[in-house]
Amino acid sequence: MAALRHLAGATHNHRIAANPSSLFELQRPPSCLAVAAARPLRLAPLRSRSPTRLYSLSSNDIKVGFNLEVDGAPWKIIEFLHVKPGKGAAFVRTKMKNYISGNTVEKTFRAGSTIQEASISKETKQFTYKDGSQFVFMDLTTFEESRLNESDVGDRQKWLKEGMDCILLYWNGRIIDFDLPITVRLTVTETDPGQGDSAQGGTKPATLETGAVINVPSFVDVGDDVLIDSRTGQYMSRA
Repeated sequence: MAALRHLAGATHNHRIAANPSSLFELQRPPSCLAVAAARPLRLAPLRSRSPTRLYSLSSNDIKVGFNLEVDGAPWKIIEFLHVKPGKGAAFVRTKMKNYISGNTVEKTFRAGSTIQEASISKETKQFTYKDGSQFVFMDLTTFEESRLNESDVGDRQKWLKEGMDCILLYWNGRIIDFDLPITVRLTVTETDPGQGDSAQGGTKPATLETGAVINVPSFVDVGDDVLIDSRTGQYMSRA
């Protein structure tokens, strides 16, 4: 019997020696991938974006240049005055311009009343050229063109020069207006000969490259670049 037990033990040791990793493989815990495959995959629920919140403002926030929406149309405040009478409630008297029709009206708001700000976005575009009665502006990133009619540009075309960056205003996906740079640089194409390099000596009319005529100091000459305030059309200085 002892001989048989000795023979069985030798045979068992021989099998382990022939395949020493077999015992390890039997005792090795399952891999992470195997565990993951065995478990059902759980996905976190998708979270929907919260809707954009629109905040109404008070009539006390009204100021020049403020954009508000009245009766489904965008308006711009041109003038305003807060009035507090001796008797009765205070109010805000305004003069507003309709971006769509161009009409200007006077409207009164009760002080502290709720008003809706117009959702107007602004994008910088470059004026590239004029196509008939339309002014073409280009997005220099996407090369997308936007057009404004001559009636929409109005007198501002006197200061509009090709290659000039302007700000286009959008409301509900449509262009409703544009803003020129406050300071524009234009070249004098016609004027009387300059009278020295002195600020003394009065002014004279000068024609600019866009066709606009302004008053400039007497020392300004043809070929000079001048800076103009596009809001007032006034000469500021030589460039």
